[in-house]
Amino acid sequence: QQCYSFSLLVRRLHKNNMVDVSKWPLFSLMGPQELSSIRRACVFGTSANEVIYITSDDEVYVFGLNCSNCLGTGDSLSTIVPKKLDFLSGRKVISLSYGSGPHILLATEDGELFAWGHNGYSQLGNGTTNQGVAPVLVSANLLNKKVTEVACGSHHSMALTDSGEVYAWGYNNCGQVGSGSTANQPTPRRVSNCLQNKVAVGIVCGQTSSLAVVDNGEVYGWGYNGNGQLGLGNNGNQLTPCRLVALQGLCVQQIVSGYAHSLALTDEGLLFAWGANTYGQLGTGNKSNQLSPVQIMTEKERIVEIAACHSTHTSAAKTQSGQVYMWGQCRGQSIVLPHLTHFTCTDDVFACFATPSVMWRLLSLEHDDFLTVAQSLKKEFDSPETADLKFSIDGKYIYVHKAVLKIRCEHFRSMFQSHWNEDMKEVIEIEQFSYPVYRSFLEFLYTDNVELPPEDAIGLLDLATSYCENRLKRLCQHIIKRGITVENAFSLLSAAVRYDAEDLEEFCFKFCVNHLTEVTQTAAFWQTDGNLLKDFICRASRCGAFKN
Repeated sequence: QQCYSFSLLVRRLHKNNMVDVSKWPLFSLMGPQELSSIRRACVFGTSANEVIYITSDDEVYVFGLNCSNCLGTGDSLSTIVPKKLDFLSGRKVISLSYGSGPHILLATEDGELFAWGHNGYSQLGNGTTNQGVAPVLVSANLLNKKVTEVACGSHHSMALTDSGEVYAWGYNNCGQVGSGSTANQPTPRRVSNCLQNKVAVGIVCGQTSSLAVVDNGEVYGWGYNGNGQLGLGNNGNQLTPCRLVALQGLCVQQIVSGYAHSLALTDEGLLFAWGANTYGQLGTGNKSNQLSPVQIMTEKERIVEIAACHSTHTSAAKTQSGQVYMWGQCRGQSIVLPHLTHFTCTDDVFACFATPSVMWRLLSLEHDDFLTVAQSLKKEFDSPETADLKFSIDGKYIYVHKAVLKIRCEHFRSMFQSHWNEDMKEVIEIEQFSYPVYRSFLEFLYTDNVELPPEDAIGLLDLATSYCENRLKRLCQHIIKRGITVENAFSLLSAAVRYDAEDLEEFCFKFCVNHLTEVTQTAAFWQTDGNLLKDFICRASRCGAFKN
């Protein structure tokens, strides 16, 4: 029966659906086989007429108009057929950004930084203003530095290193390089002043402005501020980094910049906007600029991702349940309040409604090899027609396939050995875990995805720990992180300690310290085991939480 049910299952599998990048018209030129090989991609350019993509075997391809030699092919010819950049062959790309020229910055897993394209303001960082017709290693002042992230303004560049240092170079007419002057910067220069002893964790650029978020959640801005895009309460340019004091007391996790506006997302899922608002891109309901951050979408559920890019006036956000909102300039219209879409990701907003329809980030396409089995099996999960085993939990059945469980999980591979009683059973009773938790676990084995509210994810974390499912454990921690609040933070910290989830423990601890006053007033804090409470107080004291 087992062989029959599995063969029937295989016959009924549907071909894996590829991620749909054809929302960007340039990709419609590519066939299914070419599309299936793409792992990362970026559409860029003043008219969204250039493409760079990376394949599953780490080959880099480009095609499109080739303005300012931005394709890096060694010539100025446009191409409608993808061309391989042999110089970058085999290098694992981790970050990519583009300017308005355009110029391109690309960072690899080894920490190397490459640049090419427009160079009228030395934005390639090579000390000249000669256009870069092909990728060149940016080494000046970055020797022995490992670059982890890059960001481009219209004609200036920034790089973030693994030690949290920020470097900037290129056009500096408004102080966007942060050097203290308005002279163009021909090579990478460390942005210091009040960032000197800070550890930056994120960088973004507007057209002629720069922002950085540091590890304690503070945000710093410098450069052009004529529309208030630095969020400092005034519209004066800043030649060196200046902290956004209006966000004091908040822990910012993500920042993005549009052409002349900025958005910030806190660790509690709160969204703030400031800067230019000509097209309603702040989402405040009007078109008035804001010189300081204002909170928006206060009536919506928790925000988990925000999106904007320096070449558009469009904004987007994704909520915890997966709803995607857009506002600002959308296909020529000014949408002044966040509008709920039917998209499943913020990237689709830019493909369909931004002008130009560029990508706001280097897009990851996680289809094919890793997800092929999961997506194919998804249809057959909990299907009585093909199942050869069922689990009974709380009086409810879940239908599964032994072969799939044995392939996907070491626990079941051991269970279905001939010397285990379970191997002969057609129904297995589960009493240790609840129905939603166990069903989510089995569905994970078929789909590689977990869809549970943060509260239930604690139970699934317990199961993942018991069954030694490390990837599931990481997914649970990710869900829990996105659902952390002042009210549940200490309970989540307790669970993280109990299940030996070190990354989650560190995250929850930092959240509790960042919101110490509120957390210590919650029931969860005072109902916690005394030893954990003592450990927390000692650890918080060591990191300076109780200093005046």
